[in-house]
Parts: sequence; C-alpha cells; structure tokens
Amino acid sequence: MRNLRASIGLFVLLISIMAATIVAVQSQDQVTTPTPAPVKSATPGPTSTQAQSETSEAIAELSQTDSDEPFTPLTQADLQSITGNVQRPNGITYFNDYLYISCTGDGTVYETNSRTGQTRAYIFGVTNAHSMIAEEINNQLVLWVPDYGENSIKRVSRDGVATVADEFEGPWALIPYDEDQFLVSNLLGGSVDRVTRDGEVEVLIDDLAGPTGLALDGDLLYVGNNGSTRRSIEWFDLSAAEPTTGPLLSGIQNTTGLQLAADGNLYFAYALGTRGVIGRIDPVACRENGGCTNEQVEIVVYTELATPLAGLTVTPDMRLFVHTMFNPSVYWGQIGEAPASEG
Repeated sequence: MRNLRASIGLFVLLISIMAATIVAVQSQDQVTTPTPAPVKSATPGPTSTQAQSETSEAIAELSQTDSDEPFTPLTQADLQSITGNVQRPNGITYFNDYLYISCTGDGTVYETNSRTGQTRAYIFGVTNAHSMIAEEINNQLVLWVPDYGENSIKRVSRDGVATVADEFEGPWALIPYDEDQFLVSNLLGGSVDRVTRDGEVEVLIDDLAGPTGLALDGDLLYVGNNGSTRRSIEWFDLSAAEPTTGPLLSGIQNTTGLQLAADGNLYFAYALGTRGVIGRIDPVACRENGGCTNEQVEIVVYTELATPLAGLTVTPDMRLFVHTMFNPSVYWGQIGEAPASEG
C-alpha cells in the first residue's frame, strides 16, 4: 500500500507535463541505453541550430533583471556534462568537492568527483530519493536521505542503510534545521515536518500545495509548492510560536530544487513548456515587496532537458549542477564568481 501511494503521488506530480515527458523519453531512448561511461573532462551538452535559435528568442523575452550588468543566461550549449554513468538520477547534493547522486534506475547512490567526473557506485539500497544531506560524522561520510519510494528517512553510510523514521507521506526535500533536527517536505501530505536524528517526527507546517523544494535562511524557511502556480514559493518565519507566512513568488509551474546560494539569491527549477528552466530571485526584495511574480524571475539556465529537472545544486564557488530524470547525464555551468574569502 505504501509503494502504491508513492506511485500515485509521483503521477500527480508529473501529470501537468505528461505529454511533454512522453515525447522526451521517446527521443532520448538512444541516449539512456546503453549508459555511457563517465567522462573524465567536461564536454559540451547536446544542442542544435534550431534549438539555439528558439532558446535565444525565449531568453530575450523571459529574462528579467535590473542589474547594470545583466547576467547572460546559459543555454544547453553552454552546459557541460560532468558524468553520464548514472541510471535515472533523481536527487543530487554536493559535499567536499564530490557530488552524491541518487538514482531510481538501480537503487544506487553514486559518488562523482565534481572536477574530473570520475564516478563510482557509493552504496545500494535507496529506492527513490529527490534530495540528500551529506555530512561527516567521526571521520565518516553520512548521507541522510528521504526515500520517497518507502516513505522513510534513511541514514546511509559505509556501514549500510538504516531507516531512521517512516510513515511519511511522500517525503521529498530534506534540509538541516539545527544540530539535532531536519526539515522534510511531504508532497502527498501537504506538510513540512521536523525530524530529529533519533527519528522523532512533528508536523511543523501544513496546508501546503504539494511541497517539494526547501531552503532555510536563519529562521526564514522557503517552500516550493509544486501543486500551485499561485503559491509557487512561500516563506515562513519560524521564530514565532506559530510560523508566520507570506508569498515569495507566484506564476511559475512545477517548482522544485530550491537552493539558497552564496550570492544571496534563491535558485530553483521549474517548467517552461516542455523544457526545464532554472531561475533565481532576490528573496529579501521579494519579501519586502509582498512577493514577486514570474516577470521578476531572472533566467539563469534555459535547458533543452525535458521537465521536470529532478536535481539541482549550487556549490559555494557558484557552479550549478543539474539533471533530468530521463537522461543519465549530469550537466554543469559556471553561474558566478566565488565570494571573496574574509581576511
């Protein structure tokens, strides 16, 4: 029954883009089978003259910025493949110059060197994870994983895979809250839960619209709602006894993959027609203005990848890594300069 509920939830998540997905999967069969070997150096992503023309026209219409030196959005031609040796990647995270990529194709978490692309299987036993937290405990790498396929939170290390808590309702994003707790979004349950490392679970926020991506800035929590364009991203102040809330962004579809980057911007993936797009906003300005609309979104990457863009992470030196669940390649692009170190 648990696996049935998870399957139904995933169908609900993808229903708005089902037609585009079918076309994308058919056109990419020759790419995903067989899986290519990992690349050792960056190579350009796929593109075409017609697609580049369409992309340029769309960027000219959609990219909005008030900067004196506007950022030039990246296209698929600007992206490079860091690895192509992973099976149906769903979630991705960055830690100590390595990428950890969870794959539904074979229930494996892969470890990829973010500089060279060298890839190896790290551990088996994660069925369907859309996000992960990586940390070092007692000189050992530990991954905390929300397993959507089993409605559980798992602790993954070289010692094995252990279930910490279960009975969630489509756990999607997992982020650190404090030293002892995490926050997890429940896509099917419409809530954000607080979870301790020992497995104690408490509902923190409910009545959400298909929550996926999460990002935390101090006491401010940003929640991406996949099920509502009116509530694309909301903010919550967790410092009060009862979290206060307000709109952050409206007007975009299939929001996921929230990332608060070193430049202070909030990055996220969403759907624009049949293609995946990555945008960013200044969350402070959006809060102060009572919320932003899709017209204030600055396009960062306009891909040719089929939606949804299942994985997104931004490194401290402003490299952006992204993938779709229909292609075994993980792409990256430089979207800014690393912040100057203090002192």
